[in-house]
Amino acid sequence: MDTKILLENGTNELEVLEFKLDGNAYGINVAKIKEIITYEPVTPVPNAHPSIEGIFMPRDTMITAIDLKNCLQRGMAQPGGLFIITSFNKLDIAFHVDSVVGIHRVSWRDIIKPGSTVSTTEEGVSTGIIKFEDRLIIVLDFEKIVTDINPETGLKMTDIEELGERQRNDVPILIAEDSPLLNKLIVDSLHKAGYANLIHTENGQQAYDVIQECKKEGTLKEHVQCVITDIEMPLMDGHRLTKLIKSDEETKDIPVVIFSSLVNDEMKRKGAALGANAQLSKPEIGNLVRTVDELVLNLK
Repeated sequence: MDTKILLENGTNELEVLEFKLDGNAYGINVAKIKEIITYEPVTPVPNAHPSIEGIFMPRDTMITAIDLKNCLQRGMAQPGGLFIITSFNKLDIAFHVDSVVGIHRVSWRDIIKPGSTVSTTEEGVSTGIIKFEDRLIIVLDFEKIVTDINPETGLKMTDIEELGERQRNDVPILIAEDSPLLNKLIVDSLHKAGYANLIHTENGQQAYDVIQECKKEGTLKEHVQCVITDIEMPLMDGHRLTKLIKSDEETKDIPVVIFSSLVNDEMKRKGAALGANAQLSKPEIGNLVRTVDELVLNLK
């Protein structure tokens, strides 16, 4: 299946691959997918996490296979089906699924954020729900699934400790990140790095509303001198937010840092075309602080 459908840059759209597990519909952002292959036997890894089926080497590249049914507490996967091979957070991982339905183009505005009855901040593995024809497609949080299996794949908080003691910095920074857990970790990391003047929002739309309100009140410089944004977010994604900031004469000089698990060569080209000042993969929290330091140095 061709997963390289091109989207016009900054349109606030994404492609979602719908797949099935036990007859239920789930989704993954196509931007995370490298390829989809027929299931092949894997080599079990001793003492591995229960959700890890094993490892295999298609095209001489070692890949870890994850039993998605086990992750979702729906039993154990059986031989057969497909592997969705993904690439995010600088990791290549295969997720075992029953079948693939197809690819749907949707707007981030059409993705419904799960309520607390569906998923909690700490335990939920759904980032959104899409109503499509006669069914609901649950978009899974693959980063959280992987981090739950191996916490070392998440934000490396030790990078912040290695920065040592730092002076307080009042440069105002606006953050757009829809994951409550990651939002908190980014805010905590910046606080530890000395950045005390932070506004954190849940998506690009909220961040853009803050910018518009500051423009209206004439307080933009007092509240927003740098923006850190994820890419995947409901209502408005990070690429759309970057495009709006960089195409506005009043805001185009505000540094924008894209901080996302999706940052790869293709995404970097898209971000650069939109005017992003820097783009980093999410495990690099230490590099995020160093990059912000460089970008705001002349604004102090």
